[in-house]
Amino acid sequence: MDKILKQDELWTKNLVTFVLKHIPYKKIHFYSKCLEISCNGIAWLSCWIAFIWVFNWESYYELQLNVLFGLILDIIIIAVLKAICRRRRPSVTTDMYTLGPDQFSFPSGHASRAIFLLMFFVVLHPVHALLRMPIVSWALSVCLSRILLSRHYILDVVGGMAVGVFEALVITLFWISQSTAANIINYVTNDYLPDGGEV
Repeated sequence: MDKILKQDELWTKNLVTFVLKHIPYKKIHFYSKCLEISCNGIAWLSCWIAFIWVFNWESYYELQLNVLFGLILDIIIIAVLKAICRRRRPSVTTDMYTLGPDQFSFPSGHASRAIFLLMFFVVLHPVHALLRMPIVSWALSVCLSRILLSRHYILDVVGGMAVGVFEALVITLFWISQSTAANIINYVTNDYLPDGGEV
């Protein structure tokens, strides 16, 4: 295992060095930071809950709750795996605030989240064809940016991508139907009267 990790560190260093020879560091850093923010777990979770609250339309309930389930599942799985594996992040990571399990590197939470969202909006609940290529490009760019920002090693990102695929499979197995989603959201938002009638 030590040999594999050392080789992973070497491959990561060589990849970053190669890219920086062809693209200025400031440009790479700026775009990578934007991608990092765009796939932040807390931002996605809070914005998605706000999306459910603001766009309280029954036709969206199935989509909204299944994505929310996936985002929560992602946070739990990544936190548990990081706590178990406890691989340290690259030593050059200095401009990132980490807390608890997030101080560890394997697997990448950004990569798992990006691939889960890609799988969801391209495979499980396909969006319009015009939106699929931007989603694929964004997700793969997020994964690559984790390496170029020196947040993760290559195997951390590959592991995160595998977790994202696994999460999509779990969501498929436990898919929340439209009627169930409507019941859950109506219950949480108190749209039922005490006597069982709807508002």
